[in-house]
Amino acid sequence: MAARDEDDGTTWTFLTNHAHVLLSIAREPDLRLRDVADRVGITERAAQRIVGELEQGGYLSVRRVGRRNEYRVNPNRPMRHPVERHHKVGELLSVLAHED
Repeated sequence: MAARDEDDGTTWTFLTNHAHVLLSIAREPDLRLRDVADRVGITERAAQRIVGELEQGGYLSVRRVGRRNEYRVNPNRPMRHPVERHHKVGELLSVLAHED
């Protein structure tokens, strides 16, 4: 969920919900979409849509394991925006995916 800036009261973040979903999944590949949605601060339906877009774009793959899904991030995919396209998504994950 976007944090409120104490200085001016605005709510914005440096990363998109797509990045937040990808980071959450990178941290816990068997995380339920309900939990991804809670962590990111979006609806479960929005989390499903984002996961579908990330899967379609080749940024992650989904494998059914019993009654749950297991996700695998493809760290070799390039970032999508032209400004970052020369970087791979794995670079972002290596910096941000590890919780302190």
